[in-house]
Amino acid sequence: MECPFCAETIKDEAIVCRHCRRDLRVVRPVIDEIQGTLGDLERLQRDLDEVGLHLAFLRAPLTFIARYGSLYVLLPTALLLAGHYLLTFSFDVSTVYLRLLSVAIPFPFGLVLFVLHRIGVRGALGLGATTAILAVTGMLSVVGLLDHVPIVPETARDWRETFEYSLSITLAYVAGNFLALFAFRMLPGRIARVGKPSIAAFQVAQLLGRHVGEDAMRRRARRIQELLRTAGPAVGLLSTIGASLYTGLKGMFGG
Repeated sequence: MECPFCAETIKDEAIVCRHCRRDLRVVRPVIDEIQGTLGDLERLQRDLDEVGLHLAFLRAPLTFIARYGSLYVLLPTALLLAGHYLLTFSFDVSTVYLRLLSVAIPFPFGLVLFVLHRIGVRGALGLGATTAILAVTGMLSVVGLLDHVPIVPETARDWRETFEYSLSITLAYVAGNFLALFAFRMLPGRIARVGKPSIAAFQVAQLLGRHVGEDAMRRRARRIQELLRTAGPAVGLLSTIGASLYTGLKGMFGG
């Protein structure tokens, strides 16, 4: 935490600032209360964002679908199809570039989806999957028409590769969303504003030892909650990026 008097970083357990030597015992309850209030406000803001999205959909469902569908489904689909055509037919380069492009294009759309609209992983998953289905279907259709080959995959291996390619696009979309979530959780001052520790955080804190006082137990639970709130998006980000790259590129290396 930061000392409220000199703004230097000190340990959460400190009762006297080692920099300015001010007594922190009086102000600590106030700091804890402020952090709890800020955490509550942050959660309320997230709830309001979700309610706002639902109300926008209920007021004008067609407009809502047209807006988000055109920006976050049709636009990335068009870019994926354009990239596929240029790399496959115009430049005739290695398919590895197409796979990389198909990961790079949906990634920023998932990121912007959270930054501008606070739409989280479930929304990104739905929009990403829709984008992947439309894009891959369009790619198969273009290849079938121009090369005079069947549009629908014929073998089990073709179906598997089609599914993996679609999955890589979807996961890239979700990875961008996770990155935005992770970045917002890590903004200066946000990580400490977790509010009152949850019951689960208290239970984990108690498993680590009950010999400390109530205040120390609460601070331990708060640190555990901070870690979980930060580690969750981080693990999700790394997992989705890794899975997207793996499913997109495994065919290039004999997977």
